[in-house]
Amino acid sequence: MARFMTLHDAVAACIRDGDTVAMEGFTHLIPYAAGHEVIRQGRKGLTLYRMTPDLIYDQLIGMGCADKLVFSWGGNPGVGSLHRLRDAVENGWPHRLQIEEHSHAAMANAYEAGAANLPFAMFRGYLGVDLPKVNPNIKRVTCPFTGEELAAVPAIRPDVGVIHALRADRDGNVLLEGITGVQKETVLASKRSIVTVEEVVDDFGPLNRNAVVLPSWTVTAIAVVPGGAHPSYAQGYYKRDNAFYIAWDEIARDRGSFLAWMKENVLEKGPEAFAAHGRPSA
Repeated sequence: MARFMTLHDAVAACIRDGDTVAMEGFTHLIPYAAGHEVIRQGRKGLTLYRMTPDLIYDQLIGMGCADKLVFSWGGNPGVGSLHRLRDAVENGWPHRLQIEEHSHAAMANAYEAGAANLPFAMFRGYLGVDLPKVNPNIKRVTCPFTGEELAAVPAIRPDVGVIHALRADRDGNVLLEGITGVQKETVLASKRSIVTVEEVVDDFGPLNRNAVVLPSWTVTAIAVVPGGAHPSYAQGYYKRDNAFYIAWDEIARDRGSFLAWMKENVLEKGPEAFAAHGRPSA
């Protein structure tokens, strides 16, 4: 059953050095505040999973938290490269980063398989492409009923799944609406989970047609962090901070400017720094 905790205590209780960790959010509800707390607590040796690693993974990699990245696309959306990711892969700074690349379809199906407690995902795909030549975790299997050859990848079963959601109720149920990506599957596939939320409410009220409610028993820890998805957006609370994504390109290009920014804005601040963003958008 979900326990309400501070973000510091949730990360301390759930994420350990060497864990496999998935921090998911597809443009919307990216768990930045949680990622910053992982950096502040100095976690090392992590294997990070994410369909679209963007700025928060650039920060985790640049601060030396990750040894491996399993992903299906990596970049600063609408801007360009992730310079700390590139530096780790190309130059081994702050240390060498292993990478395992997949397609979006493979990652989504692998999360689904993990949520269903299956050992691997099977789907139509990876025909006529080169990824299987460099990724030994892409296999082909034969359907025992039709003889059709299909692609197969290992299920994603993280030690810890981390997401940001809109609201939790007082019983620990969690609500997501809008673009939800694979947040639900991430929580269900993980041994432990941390959910940061904008607020706690007595009742969710009327729900949108695509609403996802995660029952309390699927979640390990809930931390109330208003603004915790900034600079990504939270539907009904705040908009995407496009200017920050543009600014990050310059900040992250140079190791010195990156470290200075992280010291000032992450290491010397706590999750309360996000609170200014956690207000309803106009």
